[in-house]
Amino acid sequence: MTFRKGARLDPRQVRDMRGGSAAAVGGGLGAIGLVAYLVITLLGGDPSSLPLDQLTNITTGTGQANDLSQECQTGEDANTREDCRIIGYVNSVQAYWSKKTPNYQEAPTTFYTDAISTGCGNATSAVGPFYCPNDTTVYIDLGFFDDLRTRFGAQGGPLAEAYVIAHEYGHHIQNLTGQLQPGTDTGPQSASVRTELQADCYAGVWAKNSVETGFLEPITQDQVNQALDAATAVGDDRIQEQAQGQVNPETWTHGSSEQRRHWFGVGLNSGDPAACDTFSGDI
Repeated sequence: MTFRKGARLDPRQVRDMRGGSAAAVGGGLGAIGLVAYLVITLLGGDPSSLPLDQLTNITTGTGQANDLSQECQTGEDANTREDCRIIGYVNSVQAYWSKKTPNYQEAPTTFYTDAISTGCGNATSAVGPFYCPNDTTVYIDLGFFDDLRTRFGAQGGPLAEAYVIAHEYGHHIQNLTGQLQPGTDTGPQSASVRTELQADCYAGVWAKNSVETGFLEPITQDQVNQALDAATAVGDDRIQEQAQGQVNPETWTHGSSEQRRHWFGVGLNSGDPAACDTFSGDI
């Protein structure tokens, strides 16, 4: 996606904690995200065997937030720097949902490196990007975009990155509207999967309406293909096959590649949040 050069970015919506000092702490994580079990699947294990609320004794970043206000001011900055580009996506996604959601409350995104302490507990970058409902914040180690290409085999690209951010803000919308149902169940028809697929659909809805937010130029079919490719790359079946050589649908928490492509497409084709009812019928 290309940003309009004259678009004005709002870096205040992003907190940059990269490069902070580190402190060893205990605790746990109860959060939801695009790929919330990366640490176990990439090691060849069963993702259901490591609940996120049992992550302990990790090292988390602390310290003062960095100031991106001078570096990330315009759409031109977003077209040349990755961190500025993500700020632009955050701005655009929130601009859209603030008009569609009554009493919308802005949610910040926090950049971090390696590990972070959150309102949901402590997390390493191994869990992938995630949304914490306790502090209504999206967390991402920007190195995930490299992982998306090198570990998951996605082709990457601007709309693939935007899909990741828009998915996490989909969880924020679910939280605000009372639809957030991460649950503890697993399986292709589980509440956990339905929750993640609705966030995928909401990401597609934003993409359809992104130009109207004033930040972005019209998206191309090649960019749409990037997002669909990213959705495919983070399907439960695809990750399990790559990590452990077999697929176990009963442990799915995010949905298959086909499901994720489908629901992102539903949002993109309709442009209507009402089309994103993943909680009724089969998915």
